[in-house]
Amino acid sequence: MLNGKVALVTGSTSGIGLGIAWALARQGASLMLNGFADRTAIDRLRQELAGSCKIQVGYSAADMSKPAEIAAMIEQATTELGRVDILVNNAGIQHTAPIESFPADKWDAIIAINLSATFHAIRAALPQMKARNWGRIINIASAHGLVASANKVAYVAAKHGVIGLTKVVALETAASGVTCNAICPGWVLTPLVQKQVDDWAARESISGEQAKLALLSEKQPSKEFVTPDQLGGVAAFLCSDAAAQIRGASFSVDGGWTAQ
Repeated sequence: MLNGKVALVTGSTSGIGLGIAWALARQGASLMLNGFADRTAIDRLRQELAGSCKIQVGYSAADMSKPAEIAAMIEQATTELGRVDILVNNAGIQHTAPIESFPADKWDAIIAINLSATFHAIRAALPQMKARNWGRIINIASAHGLVASANKVAYVAAKHGVIGLTKVVALETAASGVTCNAICPGWVLTPLVQKQVDDWAARESISGEQAKLALLSEKQPSKEFVTPDQLGGVAAFLCSDAAAQIRGASFSVDGGWTAQ
């Protein structure tokens, strides 16, 4: 379905981003990976993706908190792979604390990586998508882009911002072949969430499995984690012709979290 297309997925060396990268690669899209990991592990991942899916795979170590590096990443992908047809803004960080004790530097970092990076990447990639009259922009928001939780002021604010940004870009590209949509996952067992599970277990003096169930039971009625592969399937659908008139939408993949 995506033969000849090039996808850039931020935060794609693990977790949700990696699941999406694999899904797009299996549809024939060449990839520009981005994220932090051991260089040997990244080289191994590139070889595995390229060999399994018969595609080109590049890598950018761009820091998503630095606008100049984001712009350079888009330029690198265009130079090395020829274009950027699909942009998946996935990179994110988290910190939890009550607002009165929430560190100001953590607020700044979360807003920069979880929200501002999405703006900078779209701003850099959109002109070439418009010039070819085809593009897919997929922003990974969160259930927290639609509802709030205590002690996550920066994350919730950033993800709500991503939903608003998605709608604006969708309106500005509505008469073109470029679409912009958001995916809103619930709990996915990524390294980011595993840390919250570990913190919960330590705080309550319970096992890791008990902490997982407690975490899920609090928010996610299915009591099952969403998987990166499932999110990859949604992303691949949004890149298809069937999704050409889906614009500015937010897809909840959250085990019923936001249906409550």
